[in-house]
Amino acid sequence: MRRLLAAGAAATLALGLAGCGGGAGITGSTSLFGSAQGSQARMVQIFVASTRKDASSGEASRGAHFAIDAISIPPGHQPGAIEQPSWGSPSRASHFVVTNERKLSTEGFQRELAAQVSGRVGVSRDVLVYIHGFNTGFDEARFRLAQIVADGNFTGVPVLFTWPSRNQLLAYGSDKESATASRDPLEKLLQDLAATPGVGRVHVLAHSMGTWLAMEALRQNAIGGHADLGGHMGEVMLAAPDIDLDVFRAQMARLGGAARVSVFAAADDRALSVSATLAGSRQRLGALDLSRKDHVGELLAMNVRVYDLTKASAGDMFRHGTFAEAPEVVKSIGLQLAEPARIEGKPSPDAQAESFVDPGVAEARKAATPLLPGAVETAPLPPAPM
Repeated sequence: MRRLLAAGAAATLALGLAGCGGGAGITGSTSLFGSAQGSQARMVQIFVASTRKDASSGEASRGAHFAIDAISIPPGHQPGAIEQPSWGSPSRASHFVVTNERKLSTEGFQRELAAQVSGRVGVSRDVLVYIHGFNTGFDEARFRLAQIVADGNFTGVPVLFTWPSRNQLLAYGSDKESATASRDPLEKLLQDLAATPGVGRVHVLAHSMGTWLAMEALRQNAIGGHADLGGHMGEVMLAAPDIDLDVFRAQMARLGGAARVSVFAAADDRALSVSATLAGSRQRLGALDLSRKDHVGELLAMNVRVYDLTKASAGDMFRHGTFAEAPEVVKSIGLQLAEPARIEGKPSPDAQAESFVDPGVAEARKAATPLLPGAVETAPLPPAPM
C-alpha cells in the first residue's frame, strides 16, 4: 500500500510540476499586446554556462562548460510565447531557432563577455543570469531566456545557467539532486561575472526549483564574504519559488541586505500546491496567499518585494510559468531591470507590492472589496543598501 501511495504521489507531483518545463509549442496570453512589429526575425545572443554533460542528457559534467548561442525569434512573435512547431522542423519564419552555437573555454567565455560589455553605458552594462526550473530541457531553457530578453526589452548581456534536469515528469527527486550538485559552479559563475571589467550589475532571475539553486549559491557567496558581489549585486527575482518558507528565512538571514530580492507568487499555482502537499504540507514560498496580510508582512519584514500573480492572464494551465507567459508581467520584469542603480540614501521608486491583473478584473475587484487575491496593498519597503 505504501508503495502504491508513493507512486501515486510521484505521478501527481510530476503532472502538477509539468508546468516548469512546458514543452514544445508553448504559448502565453496575448490579450494585452498584439504581435511583435516588423517583418524581420530578431536575433538574441546569449551566453551559456552549463553543468550538463551534453545538451540532450540529464547527466552532470565535471564542472561548468561554456558557449555563446544565437537565437532567432520569428517575425510576428507573440509576447509571452515560445513559438515551436507541433511537428516537423522549425523555421525562422515562424519559430524560435538556434542559428549558431559556439563553444568557449573558461578564458574565452570571460574574454567574450568583457568584449560584449566594453563600450556600453548605463544599464546596458548589466548582466542577467537566468536559472531554469524542474523538468526543463536545454533548448527550452535558452529559448525561454531569449523570449524574456525580447519581451522585457532587456538591453544588457543575458547569461543562461543550465543544470542537468532530466526533463522527465517523474524525475523531481533526481532533478533536486542535480540542482544541489550545481551550487558551486553557479556560485563561481556569479563571482566571475561580477569581476568582468566594465560590468554593471549582475541580476539573477530564477524559476521554480531554480530559485532554490540560486538562493543557495547566493548564500554560499555570502558565507565566503561576497554577498554583494563586490558591489555589483543587482536584482534577485524569484519566480514561482519552490522553496520551503523556513529555508527561505534562513537564506535571507545569511544574505542580509546585500541583495534586493523580489518574490513572484500566486496562491493559484497548482504545481506548488502539489509540491507543498508532498512535502508534508510545508508552505512553498511561491504559493503564499498574498491576500493574507500576515504572509505579505513577513516578506516585507525581510525586505523582500512582493508581486502577486494570482489570476494573472497566462497560458499555463498549472499557472506555474506566469512570470514569463503573461505579457504584462514579463514587461514589468524588464522595467524593473531597467531601473538605474540605486544611490545610497535614495530609495528606488516603485518599492512596494505589485499586482498584475487584467484591467477589467482589477476594476471589478476595486468595486467589490478593497483587498482580494491579486490586489495586495502594503506599506513601502525600507530602502535596501547598495
